[in-house]
Amino acid sequence: MEKQNPQPVCGQEALLLLNCVTESPYDSEKCIRFLQSLRECVLSKKVNKFVIPSQEHGSEGAGGSATKPPS
Repeated sequence: MEKQNPQPVCGQEALLLLNCVTESPYDSEKCIRFLQSLRECVLSKKVNKFVIPSQEHGSEGAGGSATKPPS
């Protein structure tokens, strides 16, 4: 059975924005929409910080996670 990694809070929105800024030609209007979507997500989920795990801790790739303040 494959081990599933939990999806970081607002991870999909962050990934869409990061990939948008790497595209050529650069479409600023499209990226602004992704930025607005990410902003709405972090506000609604009360995210206070994004963290990219270091590869020293056994993580591979450029994955990341977001943290929410304690309730």
